[in-house]
Amino acid sequence: MSVEVTPRGTRGFKPPRLPGPIMAAITGGGLLAHRILGDRMRVQGRPLLLLHTVGARSGRTRTTMLGWFPDATDQGWLVVASFAGAARHPAWFLNLAANPDRVWVEIRGRKVRVRPASLTGADRADAWQRVVTLAPGYANYQLKTDREIPIVRLTPIEEAGS
Repeated sequence: MSVEVTPRGTRGFKPPRLPGPIMAAITGGGLLAHRILGDRMRVQGRPLLLLHTVGARSGRTRTTMLGWFPDATDQGWLVVASFAGAARHPAWFLNLAANPDRVWVEIRGRKVRVRPASLTGADRADAWQRVVTLAPGYANYQLKTDREIPIVRLTPIEEAGS
């Protein structure tokens, strides 16, 4: 399975458009805080991971801080491409779809290569129920938009020689 880019919505939260230097400072500050605070830093009560992707258009390495959820298979992590209920998908999700073979997760001080895969059907429905049970704010994101919010499983890949 791979990352499936579902249709964007026609309505949803409109994220603020900030100048590049301001966005870079906010992102850099968040990443620095995560490196200092580690597992003590949370969003909606959820622990965070750093997702390393390669830009779909730029080809440059990108790092995004995301809340994660346990995977029912206990084989990896689930991340939700909610973008706070925006009509469009977050850039990191499009990066996963464009470059699924170039994705890493940094969690608990370890950097692990992962294989991303979109959840669909009953798997997605079950995962969504777990997500909104653990972090009820995600249910509000779905109310803001008419797009189906993707859930992606990140499964660790065994590296040769590891």
